[in-house]
Amino acid sequence: MSVKCPFCESEDTRLHLKLKDYFLSLEEFEIHECNECKLLFTMPRPDATAIGKYYKSEDYLSHNEHKKGLVPWIYNRVKKINVKSKYKRLCKVMHGQKSSIHNFTELLDFGCGVGDFLHYAQQKGCEVMGCDLSEDARKIASEKLGKTIVTPEEIFALPHSTFDVITMWHVLEHIDDLHNQAEQLHRLLKDNGRLVIAVPNYKSYDAEYYQDKWAAYDVPRHLNHFHKESLENIFKGKFQLKSIHPMKWDAFYISMMSEKFAGHGNTFIRGIIRGWKSNRKARRSGEYSSLIYVFDKI
Repeated sequence: MSVKCPFCESEDTRLHLKLKDYFLSLEEFEIHECNECKLLFTMPRPDATAIGKYYKSEDYLSHNEHKKGLVPWIYNRVKKINVKSKYKRLCKVMHGQKSSIHNFTELLDFGCGVGDFLHYAQQKGCEVMGCDLSEDARKIASEKLGKTIVTPEEIFALPHSTFDVITMWHVLEHIDDLHNQAEQLHRLLKDNGRLVIAVPNYKSYDAEYYQDKWAAYDVPRHLNHFHKESLENIFKGKFQLKSIHPMKWDAFYISMMSEKFAGHGNTFIRGIIRGWKSNRKARRSGEYSSLIYVFDKI
């Protein structure tokens, strides 16, 4: 029996993978692929009243800066490196500059988490604004930036053409209503604005190697799973893809977590080796574990 695609509503879908929430609940889920828009999507999809419980864990590292242990330490070290790398990449894709942003100031980080990227951009002179669904994350980010971090609903209430650039670092995979998200992003960006989105890549070597244990599937927190074709279809008529860039550090952390889900020992060493192999293979294929997509507003 086919399952209707949540984006294009086509019933021309097929089962892609059966897997579990290895991170928290151990509940069983499925990932289906739409043959029309090429989106991979998680089923069943928890609604807004149910999804919150799948984030209720001290091990949910995106909102936890102080947890002890080797993997959290690595995560936070890599996060600091990634923040600087993201900013440099943003400067380069905006104006071809490597160190600073001179020609735009209005930056929205949608799904900003605890605000690390915004804080760094703020220190570099950007006028920043952030939003996040999590009340706990908003509180931490607000204290870090010295300004209020708001909800997505409050962002969607802002006027047209408010921002020069909008970033979404590993956020779009969590969004249920992709139609509304695309509409709002288009509305909020200025005419010459750019949209910068980072998402896991299910066509990477590490995804193919770990299969249902690939940590970046992260069901049911990740409702959507993307590749170039599905992203272009989601933003068709609103944004045009300009360029794609790798996030090489992600391969190592994702591989370490995948090794843990697979029940292997020596997760650190095995993850480092597998992440290195994934990046090496991606030099030819371009299929890195995570990718940054840069879109121009149409």
